[in-house]
Amino acid sequence: MPAVSDHERVRAWVHEDFGIELENLDLVGAGADLAAQTWCGSAPDGEKYAVKWSGGRTPTGLLLSAHLARYGVSGVAAPVPTLAEGLWSSRAGRRLSVVPWVSDVGALDTEMTAAHWGSYGELLSEVHRTPVTDAVAELLPHEDYTHDRWSTAVRGLHRRLNTPDHEAMEPPTSDDHLTHSLAGAWHDAADLIMTLLDHADQLGETLRGTPAPRVICHGDAHLGNVLIDQHAGTWLIDWDDAVIAPAERDLMFVVGGGVLPFAPVSEHERSWFFDGYGAAEIDPARLAYYQCTRALEDLAETAEQTIDAERYTDDERADALALFHGVLAPTGLARFALASLHELGLTSTTI
Repeated sequence: MPAVSDHERVRAWVHEDFGIELENLDLVGAGADLAAQTWCGSAPDGEKYAVKWSGGRTPTGLLLSAHLARYGVSGVAAPVPTLAEGLWSSRAGRRLSVVPWVSDVGALDTEMTAAHWGSYGELLSEVHRTPVTDAVAELLPHEDYTHDRWSTAVRGLHRRLNTPDHEAMEPPTSDDHLTHSLAGAWHDAADLIMTLLDHADQLGETLRGTPAPRVICHGDAHLGNVLIDQHAGTWLIDWDDAVIAPAERDLMFVVGGGVLPFAPVSEHERSWFFDGYGAAEIDPARLAYYQCTRALEDLAETAEQTIDAERYTDDERADALALFHGVLAPTGLARFALASLHELGLTSTTI
């Protein structure tokens, strides 16, 4: 929990910088930005706001959500401007931003109906149809079909963890049951993991020489970043991973089962989504590439968290290990990626 002084300072800063008086300010968590604190603030008139005090990442998400809102994209909450007409203020070396609190209900907290899925599809279609201005093109990274960060991480983890008896791991981990369990799971799935890596490398090289239309992509458009309002409308939050890329970069989160092992996307749900999104020609090679690289990212991140006993608590490491197992589960992204590779004739699903 932040110190009470931080709570009171942020409340005062919001009033000074944004002209908003908050009666209550409740901590809701840090989210993906580990260097940030986020609160839900309530004003006397009943309006609620998401207040974020961030010392990490970049302001890309704020700039892009403002751009999308200017173009009339529904389901994207524009930042509240400061009294100086900025999108954020600088306080104590951090970025302070305020965004309307659109809903308390996440898509994973309720049963997604046909109307919800259709709204979600329509929202993502609006995002993909928004013009890529020169300013946006300069702001966002562009897809280059490289994944060096994750390939390097996976190869390093493979060298460390892929030992049958786990005795050769450095540093020794025989007294760490979480790392020991991770090593066993990695060894059992080693063929699958390295197959995904090899084919990600091959597909990336091919796709770098294959032109494709590019659009604004959210970059992490799974249901964990979708909110549902009282009118069955959907809202996309957390734009920090936005990228200029082919639409498959986002459609991966719906097509082929999605990315969440505990909430795989069914055929009915996919059909409802495209009722809202409209017709789309999905390139199977690009889809497979994005599935492979996302699976490798999720495996590497959760494995690194499981190993790091200095930075994370045992409970956090246990949660990371559970997520690692989820990626490899029958409804996990690694298996969905393998199925896509099989459909391309690149590998067998018997791994």
